[in-house]
Amino acid sequence: MLRSDMLVLRVEADLLRTRARSIAILIASCFAALAGVQAAAQSAPKTAEQQFATTCAGCHGLDGKGAAKGPDIATLPKIAALSDAELERIIHDGVTGKGMPSMAVLGDARIDELVLYLRMLQRQARTAPAVNTNRATTATTIAPSTPALRFPATLTDGDRALLSSIDVQPSDIAQKALGANWTSYNGDYTGRRFSSLDEITPANAARLKPAWRVHTQNAGMMQATPVVVVGVMYVTRSNDAYALDARTGKLLWHHAREVGDGLVDDASGHINRGVAILGTRVYMETDNAHLLCLDARTGEQLWDVAYAAGNKNYGATSAPLIVKNKVLVGTSGGDDGVRGFLAAFDAQTGKELWRFWTIPGPGEKGSESWPGDLYLHGGGTTWMPGTYDPELNTLYWGTGNPAPDYDGSVRPGDDLYTSSLLALDPDTGRLKWHFQFSPHNLYDYDAAETPVLVDTAFHGVPRKLIVSANRNGFLYILDRITGEYLASKQFIPKLNWAKGIDAHGRPLSNNLIPDAAGVTVCPSVDGGTNWYSPTYDPATHTFYFRSLEACSLFQSAPDHFGEGETFYATGTGHATGSFADETHYLNAFSLDTFDFTWRDRLTGGGFAWAGVMSTAGGVVIFGNDLGELELDDASNGSRLWSAPLGTAMHASPMSYAIEGKQYIAVTAGDDVIAFSLP
Repeated sequence: MLRSDMLVLRVEADLLRTRARSIAILIASCFAALAGVQAAAQSAPKTAEQQFATTCAGCHGLDGKGAAKGPDIATLPKIAALSDAELERIIHDGVTGKGMPSMAVLGDARIDELVLYLRMLQRQARTAPAVNTNRATTATTIAPSTPALRFPATLTDGDRALLSSIDVQPSDIAQKALGANWTSYNGDYTGRRFSSLDEITPANAARLKPAWRVHTQNAGMMQATPVVVVGVMYVTRSNDAYALDARTGKLLWHHAREVGDGLVDDASGHINRGVAILGTRVYMETDNAHLLCLDARTGEQLWDVAYAAGNKNYGATSAPLIVKNKVLVGTSGGDDGVRGFLAAFDAQTGKELWRFWTIPGPGEKGSESWPGDLYLHGGGTTWMPGTYDPELNTLYWGTGNPAPDYDGSVRPGDDLYTSSLLALDPDTGRLKWHFQFSPHNLYDYDAAETPVLVDTAFHGVPRKLIVSANRNGFLYILDRITGEYLASKQFIPKLNWAKGIDAHGRPLSNNLIPDAAGVTVCPSVDGGTNWYSPTYDPATHTFYFRSLEACSLFQSAPDHFGEGETFYATGTGHATGSFADETHYLNAFSLDTFDFTWRDRLTGGGFAWAGVMSTAGGVVIFGNDLGELELDDASNGSRLWSAPLGTAMHASPMSYAIEGKQYIAVTAGDDVIAFSLP
């Protein structure tokens, strides 16, 4: 557990700003130090029970249920809902001005034992949420307890049995072929979004019908990809999580949480893109960058970790990724002057295990781009899930654009590690290699697009590859072992920011520098593509993705960072004349021929920020620009079927099966919608 004064201040500030404000006061009095704490520490109690009696029972009684000097800490659910880390920090550091001095003199081991002993008292009281700490003690072993699950009263025995069967193993998440279950945001670690299900084909796609539709209510448009395991679907909207019967759409549980206030930019839209799941636990990020751990069977909150502090412009819009026993999360806010990072937390306890900062600090490699304290506001956020190769034990994660966005004069050089692909050791967070797509980016071209892992021959030689269509208008092929640049393909014909890519993968810039008058740059500020998912069919070696042919007028003016404000250094406008046209495409790119098999021009009144998936049935599935879900023939792009959704789709589709029946599910607007054959 980190013990620096900075972290203590951050934890206390967060506790006092949110729900934990009142809880912190209760805990402060619960563990108010008695005279002689120093002596108690030196006396070395032999058991956790003796330590609790010596340190805490004078205020709250031996059973923790309160006394004249302090409130009940054994039966209050809000206190039990605090994570172990929160309790440990409060005991260790105290709460200034609330009568709670630091208990650091006890040492970390004894503080941990106190928390474990309090958990035992809470379980014995039978009124607190179940919290499985799964941690061994050094002096005292506390017998585990398994209280009955508290299912919603509206559930049937069949519903309870379905939820009780949830137990996702690491091998389930590392599945090599997507079938009945879709266990993570991209379905599997490769990011291919290719389903091995083949019930739906070009021959029968026209018979698809809605299977069910569930309406939700909260702030922001739904952008989540559902996760499905053993017939239970988990989906998010804003800070709320839902468990649904994936066969019927019946609500099994709903975990509600208020949206954050005072948020900036993307975070203020309260966007959430889904959950991660491991064992019997579901993990999600909140709009204000908290990591929540919920019981996958009941929706009860087990712990809550605030993982971004020191700058209130931090937010989160992503879904977490599970690797081994770790929950990996990033943040939004790169356009608002935050310092990007990727962080790993223990899946059981919520304890932070490592943090990789994407903006180097003073003296580190690349810090020359960040004079003064600009490194604290340099952007480079990690705001979409990455991918993972278990054989290489390597994470691949894209980073956002630098800040300020359009004024590069204050951030000289390449601006590492923004607009890059990072290869990291998931055990330590150590950087193995990086590849920067857009050095000294002036056009908001982040690299949050999914890095898709592909094993195939390249120029006749079997290679482990990464394929990624970048927002800057080029598709890249990299060696994922070394990060070596192998090839690129321009997919935006009307591209003018660069003349091409050199032999090492570095763009040949045309030096179109935004100024007060503005300069027209293609692709537009929305990018040649964006965060919405691509897909790869390993049987045909075809990579499918959406693209946008458009340009923007980029302008720049000096700006200064301020909390609660964006940090774009001015903005963008619509291009005029021959640059004003916009064209949308669905692309099929062959890795065998290194050329497009087909490009389907999309029509419609709007641009759906909707991803693509493919299946072994030979279909490509995506949200089109007419507010429809569409299925195309993967071999030639011809339309097979479409259905109106009633709103534009701003999410990526997925597929699952129950008893051999294939479903396609999407989120759109306020709804979760599933389709199947009759």
